[in-house]
Amino acid sequence: MKVTGLNLDIVWKDKTGNFKAIEKELQNQEADLFLLPEMFSTGFCMDASEVSDRNEESLEFLKKISKEKNTAFSGSAPVEQDGRFYNRMYFVQPDGETLFYNKRHLFSFSGEDKVYTPGKERVIVSYKGVRFLLQVCYDLRFPVFARNNNDYDAILYVANWPEKRVGAWEHLLKARAIENLSFVFGLNRIGTDGNNLFYQESSHCFFADGKEISHKNGNRVSAELDMNELEDFRKHFQFLNDRDDFSIQL
Repeated sequence: MKVTGLNLDIVWKDKTGNFKAIEKELQNQEADLFLLPEMFSTGFCMDASEVSDRNEESLEFLKKISKEKNTAFSGSAPVEQDGRFYNRMYFVQPDGETLFYNKRHLFSFSGEDKVYTPGKERVIVSYKGVRFLLQVCYDLRFPVFARNNNDYDAILYVANWPEKRVGAWEHLLKARAIENLSFVFGLNRIGTDGNNLFYQESSHCFFADGKEISHKNGNRVSAELDMNELEDFRKHFQFLNDRDDFSIQL
């Protein structure tokens, strides 16, 4: 399976501008799954009442391009539902089937926890023979929530992770891959946001042994997820069988 992430320089609070930029990046590109960064339609913005989707604008855009490209798309957007705001990661398939994950760990350092409502469920999506765990940015710092219970093959992290802390981002992505015997694809944005935070190109995909398997071309980063290779690796190194048993209280 080919997964391609778009390293977007997200235009602050401009959904139409971001949608156009994404469509431009997708021209003449093919993949089984395209990833978009966290809050790809607005930037990582705490003005939730101003920027949040009320009519599923970002979701409808994902459905449109998924149908046009005949491939799956995943990324997060701010959404208002029943008077609450969520940082919601969608996974949209070409036939319109959609699953979503509401970001569990909200970034208190920026006040995200004061504005958005945390999710309460882990979400795993099966697509073309690969089971994906959906995760958003700050979730990366909490390995217990992402622990592999033999129920997924790859973790998708979409993020707005600034250059100041990019070392932690890259080390933790690799750690999640190694400890969970899984692929880990971390897609970060680039450029400068409305808070004057700078984001360097730092998207990666790691194999279960921590090896980098992605390659970059312009504003795109791609990786081939070889399930046969992963299954052989897991059969040889059966580390997950020795994991601790525990439950998470959400």
